[in-house]
Amino acid sequence: MDALRASYGDTSSDSDSESCPTRIPDRTPLPPPPLSLLQPPNSAGISDVLHTDHPNRVRSFPHVEGNYALHVYIPVYFPVSSRREILPFLERVAAAVNELHVVDVDIPLSNLIKDEQKLNQVVLGREFHVSLGRTVPIRVHQRDSLVAMLRQKLQSHKRYWIDFDKWEVFVNDDCTRTFLSLEVTGAGLAEIQKQIELVNGVYKLHNLPEFYQNPRPHISIAWAVGDISSSLKSVIKAEMKRHFEVVSKKRIFTCKFGGISCKIGNKIYDICKVPEI
Repeated sequence: MDALRASYGDTSSDSDSESCPTRIPDRTPLPPPPLSLLQPPNSAGISDVLHTDHPNRVRSFPHVEGNYALHVYIPVYFPVSSRREILPFLERVAAAVNELHVVDVDIPLSNLIKDEQKLNQVVLGREFHVSLGRTVPIRVHQRDSLVAMLRQKLQSHKRYWIDFDKWEVFVNDDCTRTFLSLEVTGAGLAEIQKQIELVNGVYKLHNLPEFYQNPRPHISIAWAVGDISSSLKSVIKAEMKRHFEVVSKKRIFTCKFGGISCKIGNKIYDICKVPEI
């Protein structure tokens, strides 16, 4: 598997690698998310699936006063029609691999498999990210220049279709996390790769590390502590074979590209928005 290593310093998986590098960077534990994020005003019964003991997530880079995490990405949402086919697959994977947790909110995936409504809401009913650049720290004085240049380079993109057509397993740089992801290998791949090149150009002008070679655009659904890629791949392979014996489809789900966002610290900037035709 080509090395496409995960930054994931904020909330998104950027990459994978099959072999673990020997260098282990400094890492600072992340606090568990506030429960209010999981309990929308009109929802009920979500908090009872939470464990008080959260897995120990780590930052990709240490916190430094005056630094802000930068993440450039394409927002992605699961179409409601696609969730009905994906949920049974996730239920079976979660039952076989109980180390998996929901990306961002750190709920054990196995806690949700007995309630399809909660599984749908917590796991699939949220925004996902296709990363267009590494998640890296920047200084406050770089913020305005980065946002302005990203908007200049990326403002003219048209709407296109993105096919998520492959379940894949990714591992981050230091093998502290494994991700269950959906990869783009067909429609939309060329357009995303072009956008990554443009983001790389902006990063380079600001002396920031460029994205990994041979990028493999994807969204991450669940994660686990450590490198469990071998066992998770075996489960995915078996479940995909079972799935395609029942459902013959070339893609898992598809969506339209609607724009690019940039998150700096806790603030999100619209880099480009593509209107509906």
